[in-house]
Amino acid sequence: MSFWCSLDPRYSVILCDIWGVVHDGVRLYLGAADRLRQWRVEGRTVILITNAPRTADAVEAQLELLGLSNDCWDGISTSGEAGISAISELHHPTGFLGTREDRAILEGRGLAFVEEAFDEIAVTGLDDERDRIEDYESQLTAFAKRQVLFHCFNPDRIVIQGGVPELCAGALADAYTAMGGPVAWYGKPYPGIYRHALGLAGNPAKESVLAVGDSLVTDMLGAARQGYDAIFVQGGIHAGEEFPAGFATEFGLGPWQPIAVIAAL
Repeated sequence: MSFWCSLDPRYSVILCDIWGVVHDGVRLYLGAADRLRQWRVEGRTVILITNAPRTADAVEAQLELLGLSNDCWDGISTSGEAGISAISELHHPTGFLGTREDRAILEGRGLAFVEEAFDEIAVTGLDDERDRIEDYESQLTAFAKRQVLFHCFNPDRIVIQGGVPELCAGALADAYTAMGGPVAWYGKPYPGIYRHALGLAGNPAKESVLAVGDSLVTDMLGAARQGYDAIFVQGGIHAGEEFPAGFATEFGLGPWQPIAVIAAL
């Protein structure tokens, strides 16, 4: 009998990561859509929770293109939504770093950006022309000298797109932090995205929440710090590795461990 067939009914809310669990950036994983639907048939609330630096609507559109219909979830919580909320509350000019597509999505939500004379910058990831962290060194150095606040819309350092590694905003944020620059983080493992996700689910009790993800430093660390049980999916970014024995010790999590380690949904 499959592990999923005996999943404890007390987990009435499932916070499911997307990239590395549901798809690889190019195609859906075999059986992922059926698993999400099955959870809903069982009466569980499924919230897709992702460090995508975009709006929930943009993520839904991407999932539809990949063939995942909206009957597979009850809500989508993104790091982009958390970042948009923060930038929307600012009352001074803000810069932008990321792709032209991401900029258009954020501008579509009412955000406005300037090219110079800003003290804060919204960062969704690498831009359309530069694909190495070294390419940003002089720009980040200038930001650090001015102590520009770096709003990191995606804490992920890397994702695997169709088998190919792709750097994310978190990698830029790490480089910027090393230069002494200030960073505001949005998304897993930080609390804001979980508050948003649980709000979508009706603010359930912690013991009824199960997090499912493939990243140690975002999905697993975030779940542990929030006090949620979690399942580690091996088949994503860590490419089949076992859950590290020293993880809880490294991050000061006490006896916390995922309740299961599985290959895929």
